[in-house]
Amino acid sequence: MFELHPQLAKDCVWLGDFALCRVLLNRDNHYPWLILVPRREDISEIFQLSGQDQQQLLQESSELSACLMRYFNADKMNVAALGNMVPQLHIHYIARFKADIAWPNPVWGFASALSYSEQDLAARITGLTAELSGLAVEFIAE
Repeated sequence: MFELHPQLAKDCVWLGDFALCRVLLNRDNHYPWLILVPRREDISEIFQLSGQDQQQLLQESSELSACLMRYFNADKMNVAALGNMVPQLHIHYIARFKADIAWPNPVWGFASALSYSEQDLAARITGLTAELSGLAVEFIAE
């Protein structure tokens, strides 16, 4: 049975689910930063997913990337599956801007996380869930 890694649960807010992946919002307000986590047990690498799940992940990943790029009018999308600290397969989607604090460097370790205010978090969740609900892939909000 799928269980979200405790570190991801601590660092993120659950927005909802695609057919395969849980959709999370990272609590760091420095960047628009979402994370997809395939809801499969004991998976740490994309190649461990079935062929059908790999295709579904690619579709969900592409839809999410395009959505974030459009919604935030980003200069660049950073997409990465590192897993060095959290072994559960999860893919980061970070909308980047030439004016963000880390540009052009990677965001990891650049600055301490900046938490959302309750009001900003609520607004971000509302905006993103509405945007994600309009995608070609089914999205079910929490």
